[in-house]
This record gives sequence, structure tokens and C-alpha cells, in this order.
Amino acid sequence: MKRFYSQTTQTTYLEGLHKTMPNDAKEIAEERYLEVLANPAPNKVRGHDAEGLPILIDLPPESLAALERGWRDGEVLRVQWLRDRHRDEQDLSRAPTLTSEQFVSLLSYMQSLRDWPENLDFPVEQSRPVPPDWIAEQIK
Repeated sequence: MKRFYSQTTQTTYLEGLHKTMPNDAKEIAEERYLEVLANPAPNKVRGHDAEGLPILIDLPPESLAALERGWRDGEVLRVQWLRDRHRDEQDLSRAPTLTSEQFVSLLSYMQSLRDWPENLDFPVEQSRPVPPDWIAEQIK
């Protein structure tokens, strides 16, 4: 079964399944379909070549920065409850779940998340702040 792609609609069509197709629909190889449309690489977006077929292009820097800020914001929210629980336990004169060292490392990690956009390597994913190992055990 042949697959076609339309730049106008940015949609694929299957010969025999779709009765009508846009005028600009062109046959697309299965390999290209799988690479570009079905399973695009991270931090890539769809563009089009001179023939109107889809290709992967790098995200514009401002889009990549927005994605990294979104990751950072989500990560702050993911660990914020640990800080809040620790403070609540102290305010209630209860024994805190975290040790003093864990609490300091948590605060340091949260601060590194806040500082992440100012880092010279921002927005390179591989240079994201790394959480302390013990956090994974707390979040389970």
C-alpha cells in the first residue's frame, strides 16, 4: 500500500483507503514516514524539502529554551513537596523525614534549577542540573 504526504494539510494518505487526496500529495517512502512523522528525534521539528516532503530540522533556539524552561518548572514542582514536608514537620515539632544534609542538598538542587536558564550551557539537555540520588527513593 503506497503512502502519500501533503505539505498543505501536513497529513499522510494511504492509497486505497483515502478516496481523495490533496493535489499536492506526493508519494513518501515508508522509511521517511517512520523517521520523520511516526518517530521524530527529540528536539527536532518537521520542515519540508524543496519537493514538499517532510524532513526533520533542529528546533529554533527560542523553542528549545522554552522546552527546557518547561522541564525545569516541572522538575521544581516534582520536588517542591519534599521541601514543604520537611518545613511542615519542623514547624509541627516532628522528627523530619529528611536529614539535614538531604534538606541542604534538596535546596541546592532547587536553586540550581532556578539558575539553570542563566547557565552558559543552557538549553543543552545534557547539562541540566542533576538531582541527588536519594530523591528518587523519596518520590516512589
